[in-house]
Amino acid sequence: MKIALFSLQTLMLAGGLTAVDTAIASADLAKSKNCLACHAPDKKLIGPSYKDVALKYAKDANAAKTLAQKIQKGGVGVWGQVPMPANPQVSASEAETLAKWILATK
Repeated sequence: MKIALFSLQTLMLAGGLTAVDTAIASADLAKSKNCLACHAPDKKLIGPSYKDVALKYAKDANAAKTLAQKIQKGGVGVWGQVPMPANPQVSASEAETLAKWILATK
C-alpha cells in the first residue's frame, strides 16, 4: 500500500509540474510569436485580453480549433473592426498550443 500511495503522489506531483511547465512554455511561445504586441493576459490592448477571449469561448466545444485557425489565418469582426493579421509563422501545432493556453486563462 505504501508503494502504491507513493506512486500516486509522485504521479500527481509530476502532473502538476507538467501543467505549470506547459503554462510557462505557452507564455514563452506567445512572446516568441509576438502575440503580446496586441494581446495581454488581463487587459485589452489592440486586441482583446486572453481572459476575455477565454470567457467568450468558454461554452464553445470547438473553441480551441476555432482559435487556432484564427491565430494562423487572422480574422475580423468578432471583436470589432480591427483585424487580427494572419500569422503564417505559427505552425498548426503551435496555434493549437496557444489556443488551449488562452482558453485556460479564465
